[in-house]
Amino acid sequence: MSEASLMDHFERLHASSPDPWGCDTRWYEARKRALTLAMLRRERYRHGLEPGCSVGALSAELARRCDSFTGWDASASAVAHARKRLGHLDHVRFERRELPTALPLAAFDLIVFSEIGYYLDETALGATLQSLQRAMAPAGDFIACHWRHSLADGYRSGDAVHECLHEQLGLTAVSSLVEPDFRIELWSGEASETVPAGESR
Repeated sequence: MSEASLMDHFERLHASSPDPWGCDTRWYEARKRALTLAMLRRERYRHGLEPGCSVGALSAELARRCDSFTGWDASASAVAHARKRLGHLDHVRFERRELPTALPLAAFDLIVFSEIGYYLDETALGATLQSLQRAMAPAGDFIACHWRHSLADGYRSGDAVHECLHEQLGLTAVSSLVEPDFRIELWSGEASETVPAGESR
């Protein structure tokens, strides 16, 4: 599927339904969000970014932990749904953007790359990862989550996406959760903090 037809495909999906993936109704989606949020190292972040935010289901949870939050999607209908969900929040902003795109340097201390890597061809994925890495604050966190089964409309598997992330991000791998259906991994611009044995926080 070409890049243009893929974008048309996602626009049709979001134009025909306010929740094309069942994010608000499926336990699988709710559990995956909860696990993604649980893996984040910090209680709060200064500025979070979620490219490929879809209708904003994960965005709603992330926004609670960010002083400022930005969500992007290539689908205008997806952005409209996300704004309807969270538009009442002053610290949240949604924009229609296609990847790769230029980003401000060191602007985000949290980047969430969820369910999007398989939809970028090799050139777009490489350019996107370079741009996102430059946009991450020096001690920021980068978390990714992807489906591990084959996709009819994707360029690669979720495992292949994460292999690319390990090869290209140049960040410290902090934690990983691999299940039969999905894979969640966290990288950081700094080494992970540890708690000495016998101590707690």
